[in-house]
Amino acid sequence: MKQAIVARTDIGMGTGKLAAQVAHASLKAYENADSDAQRKWTSGGQKKIVLKGAGQKQLRELADRARQERLPYALVTDAGHTQLEPGTVTTLAVGPGPENIVDKVTGDLRLY
Repeated sequence: MKQAIVARTDIGMGTGKLAAQVAHASLKAYENADSDAQRKWTSGGQKKIVLKGAGQKQLRELADRARQERLPYALVTDAGHTQLEPGTVTTLAVGPGPENIVDKVTGDLRLY
């Protein structure tokens, strides 16, 4: 089991902002998973990776692919309280799900 979080590189998030957005995405996607996937991922060490995303369009396309693969996912938009405009898409989490299926969606991306 694995979770992949894709963070945009084109919007200049600071380190703290990036960490917060990745955490939001991870938790939301976990909450969207069924109890079996939650249990398997939690008992397996909660494997996750953070990947580079080129922009909002790419994150939305990846979300569509995750939906087609029947994977839990979460697309995060910022509230706009600090660095970004309200509604800015920042991150996408895909999974937890079987590693080979998560990789079908995000396997072509580079590590952050």
